[in-house]
Amino acid sequence: MMSQTVQDAINKQIHAELGASYTYLAMSAWCEQHSFTGSARWLRLQSQEEYGHAMRLFDFMLARNARLDLRNLEQPRGEYKTLTEIFETAYEQEKAVSGQIEALYELVFREKAYPAVVQLEWFLNEQVEEEKTCREIVAQLHLIGSDPSGLLEIDRGLGSRAPGVTTKSGQA
Repeated sequence: MMSQTVQDAINKQIHAELGASYTYLAMSAWCEQHSFTGSARWLRLQSQEEYGHAMRLFDFMLARNARLDLRNLEQPRGEYKTLTEIFETAYEQEKAVSGQIEALYELVFREKAYPAVVQLEWFLNEQVEEEKTCREIVAQLHLIGSDPSGLLEIDRGLGSRAPGVTTKSGQA
């Protein structure tokens, strides 16, 4: 049985993953309302991916007969000035999640919760890709600035993302 400390920490991470999902969904809505339909699709898929991360931990807790403690989610930010601001925010969120996962990994290792250590190794690798993808999108957006044709090109590329699959440029 996992210690209460480990259970509390994993429950906290489930909450963080669900919060990230909710934030990406709000970003998707903003993009849709501002005619960035490709980015809206990319962000909606990212929301689904974050939800999947939460469910992976949720199912792990159930498999270990641990106590689940689902909490209320805060209302996500819904207003942004630019598409670049959306993806800068997404990148900052991914860096924060990486820090959370690393701290959780350190805790479960210290607590000798080895099944959780193995489970979290997947998340560590996933976060490397998540950060890299967002960083590259932000870099591309900075290169084009507010050029309408460049924004439309990036938006079109982001819209080609297939569910569950990302590459270095965030595309399928």
